[in-house]
Amino acid sequence: MSSHKQEPVKRLHAPDILARKGGEPIVCLTAYDAPTAEMLDEHCDLLLVGDSVGMVVHGLPNTVGVTLEMMILHGQAVMRGARRAMVVIDMPFGSYEGGKEVAYDNCARVMKETGAQGVKLESGPTVPHTIEYLVQRGIPVMGHVGLRPQAVLNEGGFKAKGRTEDERIRVMSEAEATADAGAFAVVIEGVAEGLAAEITRAIDKPTIGIGASAACDGQILVVNDMLGMFDWSPKFVRRYADLRGEITRAAESYAEDVRARRFPAQVETYFSKKPV
Repeated sequence: MSSHKQEPVKRLHAPDILARKGGEPIVCLTAYDAPTAEMLDEHCDLLLVGDSVGMVVHGLPNTVGVTLEMMILHGQAVMRGARRAMVVIDMPFGSYEGGKEVAYDNCARVMKETGAQGVKLESGPTVPHTIEYLVQRGIPVMGHVGLRPQAVLNEGGFKAKGRTEDERIRVMSEAEATADAGAFAVVIEGVAEGLAAEITRAIDKPTIGIGASAACDGQILVVNDMLGMFDWSPKFVRRYADLRGEITRAAESYAEDVRARRFPAQVETYFSKKPV
């Protein structure tokens, strides 16, 4: 065995993310499985096990059908792959809106069964009270304002927020209430640059933008969008790869080789040992 002892990696936690307010931008991506988490871990400060898993992995039309069991399963996988980044798990629709005690039971279960360092709740009129209750009981919480995917059925689709004065006031109010309740960071999704900048100046917690401009304290994207896994992606996504094209080409080449009996070749084949 080597005498060299591998140095332990210090995991980032809520206070580390909170301390980045107004400093070096916070790098975040979603992750849903161990191999992906392992690859992203070195480059990200925070990995979110997003309820977007329902759409990008399970093929659901929106996030409403995601269950607590799904989030726990994917959270466990991500925790096996990530060593340094803070891991935060989305609380799915229906797991925290029914009351503070219900929310605590579900969040505590997620924290215990996954080992994650925090949870994320989509903000709404009653949610700041729940966030305060959770934080007081030792559960780090990330908030989420602006476009709220779990509210898609009420709002009739995924629509940018803050374009009217009433909406701007509501989103600002929710962001301030979320920060005041004790959230260590606030995701701002799908709002205009001016509003994102105003929220970032107004609250003392880091803002993590997704479709909210570079005015935020950090950025997050759904990893499948960033890697180009789909034909279509939202306006705010920049594709850093074309994995859909690469995977399609690889599958096509594999199919051609199998049909032409070029695969497996001798190098990929086992043979009986020759008798001595």
